[in-house]
Amino acid sequence: MPHLQPGATIGILGGGQLGRMLAMAAARLGLKTHVYAPEADSPAFDVAAVHTVGSFDDADALADFAENVDVATYEFENVPAGSVAVLAQLCPVRPGPAALEASQDRLAEKEFLASLGIETAAFVSVEDAGALIRAVAKLGRPSILKTRRFGYDGKGQIAIREGSDLAASFRSLGGAPAILESVVPFAKEISVIAARTLDGSFAAYDATENVHVNHILSTSRAPAAVDPACAAAAVAAARKIAEALEYVGVIGVEMFVVEESATGQKIVVNEIAPRVHNSGHWTLDGAVCSQFEQHIRAIAGWPLGSTARHGAMVRMHNLLGDEVHTFAALLAEPGACVHLYGKTPARPGRKMGHVTRIFSKYQA
Repeated sequence: MPHLQPGATIGILGGGQLGRMLAMAAARLGLKTHVYAPEADSPAFDVAAVHTVGSFDDADALADFAENVDVATYEFENVPAGSVAVLAQLCPVRPGPAALEASQDRLAEKEFLASLGIETAAFVSVEDAGALIRAVAKLGRPSILKTRRFGYDGKGQIAIREGSDLAASFRSLGGAPAILESVVPFAKEISVIAARTLDGSFAAYDATENVHVNHILSTSRAPAAVDPACAAAAVAAARKIAEALEYVGVIGVEMFVVEESATGQKIVVNEIAPRVHNSGHWTLDGAVCSQFEQHIRAIAGWPLGSTARHGAMVRMHNLLGDEVHTFAALLAEPGACVHLYGKTPARPGRKMGHVTRIFSKYQA
């Protein structure tokens, strides 16, 4: 892929807050963006040079989109892989369809990670209620039943505990193909946000420690409070994944940290996100080059930026639902970096913005 020149147009599939921040990062570098999304009120439309309201399965609209961009990318992993494959025949798409295929299906994702020798939760494919009975007999309880596709922020999953009605549990997920996973006895959750270019250059940010509330990310802090060897292993796993996928762009890899008395801390990979990631939002204010600029650089064929962190620690807090109404107090707080996504309404659990704080000393 040739290097893009300033003034070139980057196409973004998806118009949420991630697309919005990608468009803003592109503009800072003198690049234009064309955002394609099904929703007419997409937040990214407000900051893009051009936008198209269209279905992801509208072949004609996608073809027109491809003709008007120099490279395309996506802001979330539930864009149909088939649509991205069609688009890739018409214009460069970074990251490529293989990354989507590996991350959209939880079973395929786990099998891919296992093929790389990367540890995950134990898992069993569940095609029907009978298979769930056999899977629970193998993995035991508690365990977690998840749909293979279209699950995020805790959606599409249910805990299997003692006394759970297995047939009812399977039906509650719509009877769709599923996967049963063992419960990982983790001490904390971390993620690695990294970037890779077409020529194989790689850069990673500090491993980030994440806290979820009701399955939705609440806070992230960097660096994570883990052993140096654990942080290094997390980055190494992210690099192995990116290289195996011949990945181009920013990738997020979510992991569990497990404490082992004999060997110390180890990582267990949970999920791959083939895109910029919520747990990397701290980089907007807390790193030399944000994850959004890094993604634009990578897909444009430009050199990667520095991932160096500002301060001793950076903490990001998501503004969920009505928390966004505290924006005036946050704006008045010295040192608070406030980002609002322009969304309405403020539904419970909806990501409305975030605030970042940079500390000169590490805060427990």
